[in-house]
Amino acid sequence: ILNDDIKHAKRMKFLSAAFYAFSSFFIIVVNKSILTHYRFPSYMFLGIGQMAATVVILYVAKMNKVVSFQDFDRNVFKKMFPLPLLYVGNHVTGLGGTKKLSLPMFTVLRKFTILLTMIMESRILRKSFPPSLVCSVLAIVLGALVAASSDLSFNAEGYTFVLLNDFFTAASGVYTKKTLGMEGLGKYGVLFYNAFIIIIPTLLASAYTGDLQKALSFDGWLSLTFIFYFLLSCVMGFVLMYSIILCSYYNTALTTTVVGAIKNVAVTYVGIFVGGDYIFSWPNFIGLNICVSAGLIYSYITFNSNSPSSEPNMKPVEDKIAIHITGHTGGLEKT
Repeated sequence: ILNDDIKHAKRMKFLSAAFYAFSSFFIIVVNKSILTHYRFPSYMFLGIGQMAATVVILYVAKMNKVVSFQDFDRNVFKKMFPLPLLYVGNHVTGLGGTKKLSLPMFTVLRKFTILLTMIMESRILRKSFPPSLVCSVLAIVLGALVAASSDLSFNAEGYTFVLLNDFFTAASGVYTKKTLGMEGLGKYGVLFYNAFIIIIPTLLASAYTGDLQKALSFDGWLSLTFIFYFLLSCVMGFVLMYSIILCSYYNTALTTTVVGAIKNVAVTYVGIFVGGDYIFSWPNFIGLNICVSAGLIYSYITFNSNSPSSEPNMKPVEDKIAIHITGHTGGLEKT
């Protein structure tokens, strides 16, 4: 029975990580196409669309008893804080960085999220990591530094967005892991109330800055192809957030972050052909491969561990629900 539990835990760790990697890769490509190819002027409005899709999908699912989570009450704000603030910061800075930088440099700078996550997880969640994992994380960061050293398309605003995104992503991952352990919310409650709490303030901020007007007057709304990509991004925003929650549920916050870094090698090579803004250099190429190699070593150590999952909030019923929902959303980065 113990061996079966270990095998099941390892399988769910791997499947949830693979689902997140695929979702993360796919949404980056779609968002890059919307913001760069179609020149959509508002990454904030795109984020609002993704939040709205999350609220609608989960509300309909709850009404049809497909999923269940706590009804709204005053305690929800206390349980969720500061996750909604980190969520919107992650969303906005991530989309902003996608627009301002080439895909390869975006993925390189995102590697620093890993180091921040490890530091925050050790401080906030009091988690310790074996030396082999620490060394692999440091190697990923080293590779990122080597790759970034040859960037000939420096963009100060883009770099600022991505480094802020690194902080928000790390903090969001750690606090997501912490919030998942709270009674009543669960995976779907965390997703729903994150989007529900912040969508109206974000919409008001977009209107106040004039960002909303730019988005609504965009000429691309007359194109069915653009509308399809925009709606696809909105739905995938939900799928990405679900995949992050699922991966964090079965793995550590650090593992979720590393998985996001590993899939970036695919994004890098796609970036050579999509967007047309990749500048090849040997330091960049070598650095990226150091990142990928170290990430694969981390994954091998993590997913080949013979110890059962140590997550206290894993229940058989939750496992069945997770598999059911994944089956319906499968096929699909959040950044």
